[in-house]
Amino acid sequence: MTAASPVPGRLLGIDHGLKVIGLAVSDPTGLLARPLQLLHRTSKQADFAVINTILTEQDAAAVIVGLPESPPHITAHTQADTVRLWASRLATATPVPVYLWNERYSSQDAEDLLTEAGRPRPERIDAVAAAVILQSFLDALRAGAPWPDPVSPADESAP
Repeated sequence: MTAASPVPGRLLGIDHGLKVIGLAVSDPTGLLARPLQLLHRTSKQADFAVINTILTEQDAAAVIVGLPESPPHITAHTQADTVRLWASRLATATPVPVYLWNERYSSQDAEDLLTEAGRPRPERIDAVAAAVILQSFLDALRAGAPWPDPVSPADESAP
C-alpha cells in the first residue's frame, strides 16, 4: 500500500486478546470503522480459519492488528511480543497483508465512546476497541501518514 492509494477497500481491524479477539471492519472508502463481532478463541488454526472467512465475506483488502506499546525500560516478554508473533502467524495464514498499529488507550477510548453515546457497556468491549484501533489507522492515513511496513510471515520451520 502506498500514499497514492490510501485505502484499497475494506480493512479488518483486530483487537488481539488471549481469550477473545475483537473484530471491526471499515467501509469500502476507508472513512469509517465499525465493530463487527467477537471471536472466542479456540485454536490458532480455527481462529485463522474464521478470520479468513470474514476477510472473504467482507471483501477486506488488509488486516490491521492493534499493537500494545511497551515502555522502553521493560525487557521481559510483553503483550506486544505476543501480538507481534501472533500477527506474523496470521500473515502466514491469510491472503492479504497484515499491519500493526498502536492500540494505546483503545479499550479506554471504546468505553468513553459507549458512555458518550449513552449506550450500555457490553460484557466485552473488544469489538468496539478494534473499531477504535481501525478508526485511528484510517484517520492517520487521511492525515497523510504512510502505510506501515507489512508484517513478515512467520517462519514456522525455524526452531
